[in-house]
Formats: sequence, C-alpha cells, structure tokens
Amino acid sequence: MIAAVASPDVSWWALIPLVTFAAAGFLLLTMASLVRRLPAVLAPAWTVAAGVAVLVYLVPMWSKVGSDGAGSFLAGAVGVDASSVFVTGILAVAVIAAALIAHDYLPREDLPGVEFYVLLLLSAAGGIVMASANDLIVLFLGLEVLSIAAYVLAAMHLRRIESQEAALKYFLLGAFSSAFLLYGIALVYGATGSTNMAGISAYLADNVLIDDAMLLAGLALLLVGLGFKVAVVPFHAWTPDVYQGAPTPVVAWMAAGVKAAGFAAMMRVFVLTFGTHVSDWQPAFQMIAAATVLVGAVVAVVQTDVKRMLAYSSIVHAGFILVGLQAATDRGNSSVLAYLAVYALLTVGSFAVVTVVGGTGDSAHGLDSYRGLGQRRPLLAGAFTVLLLGQAGIPFTGGFVVKLGVLAAAVNAGAYWLAGVAMLAAAVAAFVYLRVLVAMYLEETPTGSEAPAAIPVGALVVVVVSSAAILLVGLIPGPLLELARDAVPVLVAG
Repeated sequence: MIAAVASPDVSWWALIPLVTFAAAGFLLLTMASLVRRLPAVLAPAWTVAAGVAVLVYLVPMWSKVGSDGAGSFLAGAVGVDASSVFVTGILAVAVIAAALIAHDYLPREDLPGVEFYVLLLLSAAGGIVMASANDLIVLFLGLEVLSIAAYVLAAMHLRRIESQEAALKYFLLGAFSSAFLLYGIALVYGATGSTNMAGISAYLADNVLIDDAMLLAGLALLLVGLGFKVAVVPFHAWTPDVYQGAPTPVVAWMAAGVKAAGFAAMMRVFVLTFGTHVSDWQPAFQMIAAATVLVGAVVAVVQTDVKRMLAYSSIVHAGFILVGLQAATDRGNSSVLAYLAVYALLTVGSFAVVTVVGGTGDSAHGLDSYRGLGQRRPLLAGAFTVLLLGQAGIPFTGGFVVKLGVLAAAVNAGAYWLAGVAMLAAAVAAFVYLRVLVAMYLEETPTGSEAPAAIPVGALVVVVVSSAAILLVGLIPGPLLELARDAVPVLVAG
C-alpha cells in the first residue's frame, strides 16, 4: 500500500506579486505569438499595468504581514516578511520606470519591443524569488531566472557591437559566479546538513563546529557568487563595459532592480542565516566595502563617458550599501533597505536622462554631449542636477539621508575606520558629479551640436517623478525611514 504524500502548504496571497509578473510575461509572449502585429503601446502599457498592480497589492499585503507576522510556506522554502514586501515594491518601481524609458527608446533604435518587456517581467519575477527565498536552492533558482533574462536584455541592441560584447562578458562572468554560488551552497549543505536558511541558522546556534573549514569555504564562495551580482570589488570588472554597451533602459533595470534583489539576498544569507558566524564574515565584508568605495570613486574621476561614470558610481553605491550591511544589526539592515529604495530612484532617473541625451544610436554619452545642456534643455538639466546631487549625498536630498544612515550604522557597530574611508570616497566621488554639472552649466555647447529631440513622455515622467521623490525624501525622510525600520528581515522556520 502506497503511503499518502502530504502536499506542501501554499500561501497564495503571498505569491500574487510573483504570479502577476510571471503571468503577465507569459501572456504577453502568447499574445505576440498569436497576433501578427500588436499595437505599439500594448506591451509597455501591459508591463506598466503589471507593475502598478503589484504596487497596489503590496499595500494590503504589507498590512497583513504587519498584523499576522512573518511566515513561510512551501515546506519552509519561501518566506514572506516585511522586507520581501519592501524589496518587491522596489522591483515594481524599477519595472515601471524601465518600461516607460523603453517605450520610446525601442522604436527609436528599431529594436524588437515585446521581447524586451517579456524578459523584463520574467527578470522581475526572479528578483522577487530572491527577496523571498528561505532556502539556498530557491535563492539560486531565483538568481538564475533574474540573470538569464538580464543576459539577453543586455544583448538586445543588435546594431551595436558594444551590446554584444557586453552581453558576452556579462554571461561568461555570470556563469562563473553562478558556479561559485552553487558550489558554496553544496559546501554549506555538507557542513550543516541543510539548505533551508532557518534550519541552518538553528543548527549553527545549537551546535559548535569543531572543524568549520568547510563552512567557511562555503561562505567565501557564496560571497563571490552574490558579490558579482551587486558589483562589489573585486567582482566588479564587468560593470563598466556592460553599463556602457547594454541598451540604456536595460542598464536602468540592472542598476535598480538586479542590485536590489542581490543585496536583499545577501542580507538574508549572511546577516540572518549566518548571524552566529558574523565574526567570520564581517572582516571580509569590511575590507570589500572599503575597497569598493575607494576603487569606484577614484576610477570614476578619470572617465569621460557619462555611462561609465554612472557605472563606477554604481560601484561606489554598492560599497556604501555594504557598509550598512556589514554592521549585521537591525539598524544596519533598515539603512540598507532605505538606501536601496533611494538608489533605485536615483538610477532610473539618471539613466532616463542618459537615454534622452544619447540620441539615435545610443552612443552620444561623452561629456561633450552634456556641454551647455542647461541652456538647450533646462528642465532636463535641472532634474539631472537634482539626481546627481542626490548621488553625491548633498544635504536636502534623499542621497544624503541614506548615506548618513549607513554611516551611522557602521559607527554604531564600531567600524569607525570604515565610516571614515566611506566619507573620504564620497568626497572623491562628488568631484565626478561636479564635472557633469560644470559641463552642463559652465561650458559652451560644442559647435554643430543640436538640442536633444523633444523629451519622450515616458522618460519625462521617470525623470520628473524620481527627482521630485529624491527632494521629498531629503526634506521629509521620516516616512521612508519608518517603512525601512518596519521592514527589517526575519527568518521563519517552516
């Protein structure tokens, strides 16, 4: 007689954001395969609608998690807590922004439209899995779904050899990093007997490993795999070339969405799962954070291509986020979540400006293209000024609030030297943004240069909303910081 097998419990209400993005992508692909010519506005409108639907649903979902507490389902493999809801909101905003930017970019570059939006939605679904993973295997699956879609997105500009080169570098290095991550998971399983994060945490809390070499090796490999996704030194080499070569709307998604999912995964893996071994991984995090902010800031100074400047700027921001993450405290975790939210707004707004200035061919990204922009396009230059000042961490912008938050978390955890290095790097990085501002307002327009074409509606909405939000957070930071404090992640056993 065959014994009955109990099916795992499923909390469908918690899966609605994931199902929405995945189903929207598959339905859009099905419609494109059945209908010869879809209306041009359908795919971006469909994608934006999916993102808005997820954002709207997150409001009651946040209330339910707040009242009922965090939980897990699917035999403890997937968790839902306030942090997963918070990060899902960041991913939804990034999807909406990328779709709006791409709406005019794709026809301008004569690129296929439906494929971009399908891959964007599927990549976002993978990001949600990463942010909700309660098991290392589930985390790996989410990472692969997110990454494979991103590899293809990076190669979409078929008329630019730089796009193909960027995708190839991204794919090859990404494959190596995935192998490191998977091998790290295997070593952690060998040391603890489980891949469930809550199970690993409980095992390490109740048992003292006499020989923990296998566990430490696993932690090192996990750091390599996840460090590649968030582009921290020394796993950052792919970032400048990929950011420069990939289509700009894709870069906006990679900088905002992929990075948010990557850091959410790092927080769940290291701070929550291996919190008992913080003394083992914290020194490595501190050294990597210091190297990341310094290398990113110093190398950005010598760049003349604005997309490469923003690529190295993203490396600096990754270092700042790591400064908060290494604290391994609730204050550090909340500062990281707030930083991810503000950074997503800064990047999608900045790359929306870059999309407009880049023009047909997506190649006019040198500083010369920005000379005199304050006279040619005052609205665009003004919004870009706000975004650049936010990235520099100037007071009364959201960037200042979140940078102060991660520095305070580091000081509170006793990492005074790391906070000092980060402040020094911030001063160096400010020079990078100042170069762009000087070019826009204090230098003459090069002879023969024309004003950028009329700003597309989608890009205009992203630029205006993101710059306004950065100012709002800088002036009234309380609501965001309170949400981030309430979103501190937790692990729940199945």
